[in-house]
Amino acid sequence: MSDLPKSAIGNYYIGIMSGTSLDAIDVVIAQRTTSAFKQIAGFAPDLPEKLRLQLLKICQDKHVDLQTLGEVDHLFALTCADAVNQLLKENHFDAGQISAIGSHGQTIFHSPLAKFPFSQQIGDANLIAAKTGIPCAADFRRMDMAYGGQGAPLVPAFHQALFAKKDENRVILNIGGIANVSLLTSDKQVLGYDTGPGNILMDAWINKVKDKRFDKDAHFSKQGKVLSGLLKQLLTDPYFAQSAPKSTGREKFNLAWLEQQLTQSKDDSFLDADIQRTLLEFSAITISEQIRQQSKPCDVFVCGGGALNPLLMARLQSLMPLHNINDSNALDIDPMFVEAIAFAWLAEQRILKTPIALKTVTGAQQDAILGCVYLP
Repeated sequence: MSDLPKSAIGNYYIGIMSGTSLDAIDVVIAQRTTSAFKQIAGFAPDLPEKLRLQLLKICQDKHVDLQTLGEVDHLFALTCADAVNQLLKENHFDAGQISAIGSHGQTIFHSPLAKFPFSQQIGDANLIAAKTGIPCAADFRRMDMAYGGQGAPLVPAFHQALFAKKDENRVILNIGGIANVSLLTSDKQVLGYDTGPGNILMDAWINKVKDKRFDKDAHFSKQGKVLSGLLKQLLTDPYFAQSAPKSTGREKFNLAWLEQQLTQSKDDSFLDADIQRTLLEFSAITISEQIRQQSKPCDVFVCGGGALNPLLMARLQSLMPLHNINDSNALDIDPMFVEAIAFAWLAEQRILKTPIALKTVTGAQQDAILGCVYLP
């Protein structure tokens, strides 16, 4: 649809992010100032349980009838719009103060290496715009893919714009369901890609054996020990030997994948907690190996749910003793809202028609203006 008139462009944007963890919708209000793009308010309501289970079934089964797909697309958008309206009300903002919403949507399938590559997100941006009265930018991945990129990860461009520092190397590590890194260098060339599982397998396992959404404070992991046979088996997956650019998601790393690995493990006996602890070690090793290979000792700033896992953070520091590990609070940004702020920033860039520099991240043939704008 047509873009906003320049007179409508202001300083406030909203970002909506729902990732592979399928636990909540992160919504933020961000403000553009002369020196920063900063969070003003944040809100992370849980996904309604029925909707969460519907989304999980679609992602796991990889099959869905069109009626269900259309209804979930509609319901997810309404849930996003309700969250936006609640955030505005609680923080005394009017819709008219917001220039645009940037909505990631919910990824249900990501297939960047197929004969006909695609990435599919649901969450009808028309409904979000109509129910909030705010223009909504969405569908950010597919233009990058149209130019030969993998469409993911998108946040390294945001990390470069906000967190790069002259004459200093930094790493931004996002540990959501999938973990991804942004390697920020002083020469302005950002490299970023998905390292593999972050929380997704840990969440899937504890949900299966304890009926919990995640392992709060690594309590369950701390009860177990690392299974050397299982860890060795997990590390044989070909994804980890691929060179960047690369991206992955729930369609690859999921409970079915884990259960297949368990059948091939050579451990004689183990407890459920041992598997949980091994999955944490698996994430820590695959993340740390990539950072050590791609960067000299520097500051690593962690965001996403993994930043709240004390054992995972401790293992990352132990595996990377020459790097300095902190969460993104050290950069004055809440670890839980970095990706949502990134989509607020992407909305701003779309409204301003600014090409996003992702060639070195996704492998696209050229930088491109990402997303479509839906007007209320």
